[in-house]
Amino acid sequence: MKAALHARYGSPEVVHVAEVAQPRPGTGDVLVRVQASTVNRTDCAYRAARPFLVRSFTGLLRPKRPILGTEFAGEVVEAGAAVTAFAVGDRVFGYNEGPFGCHAEYLSIPETGSLAKIPAGLGPEAVAPATEGAHYALTLLDAAAVGSGHQVLVNGATGAIGSAAVQLAKVRGAEVTAVCDSERMDLVSGLGADRVIDYTAEDFTAADRAYDVVIDAVGKSSFGGCARVLRPAGVYLSSEAGRYGQNLLLAAVTRLIGRKKVVFAVPKHDQAMVRYLAQLLTTGEFTPVIDRQYPLAEIVDAYRYVEGGHKTGNVVITVGSV
Repeated sequence: MKAALHARYGSPEVVHVAEVAQPRPGTGDVLVRVQASTVNRTDCAYRAARPFLVRSFTGLLRPKRPILGTEFAGEVVEAGAAVTAFAVGDRVFGYNEGPFGCHAEYLSIPETGSLAKIPAGLGPEAVAPATEGAHYALTLLDAAAVGSGHQVLVNGATGAIGSAAVQLAKVRGAEVTAVCDSERMDLVSGLGADRVIDYTAEDFTAADRAYDVVIDAVGKSSFGGCARVLRPAGVYLSSEAGRYGQNLLLAAVTRLIGRKKVVFAVPKHDQAMVRYLAQLLTTGEFTPVIDRQYPLAEIVDAYRYVEGGHKTGNVVITVGSV
């Protein structure tokens, strides 16, 4: 099968497409013919080994798992003898951070892994980008206990995490203020944001409005800068550890001092999460934003584009026939 490989850490150019052996599923696994995947910030971090800490579980000197890719959508072509939840012919999508392997024509994944059936009427390219940004967004919303009536601000509302956070916060009944550039204000408004701030014309940290929760989905703000727009018991969260890992330290300190808190949420995913997202995809309450689409043969260009820092939502990789 064809797969995108990286034998060493580094820039997008360390990735190349080659023929490799097709995985063989175990008795509790399903073999998925991958039709679509994505290139996202998570893939970029593992490929470049940034931060350096990722090497502690991906390989100190070289990658232990040369085929990256965290998101997938495709069709089950083989099911192990003990598999009961899925059958050959099922259309499935999901998230496979850790084992990876989604940048390939075939993927073996346990039936208990983070996967679910693709909702009727949706194609693999539409659902492949439904899990990476969304699972980060759900983790942040859960950590802040976002619920009905909460005032939530999402900074960086056009990325994979931010665009998912806007929609998923609305599902919970929150009132959402989204921050983005002027060119994409209409897009963000269409995601359900109640109010959109153009950061090129207005500094949200200097405004008079206050929020129960501030989510920085791009890691470009700080607790110090956002504290004045937090309500007395407000919560600040970021998708990044912050400069010198300050958000980790502040999460510990603010638990003990003051009412305004920094919460650092550790991302998690499971099958229940993917099934929940499948429900929202079915109802139309959540739709992943797609920026560009590349074939597997041009995955290096996809990496370059994602690392340029200007993508809107998600970048899809088409792997097999759809």
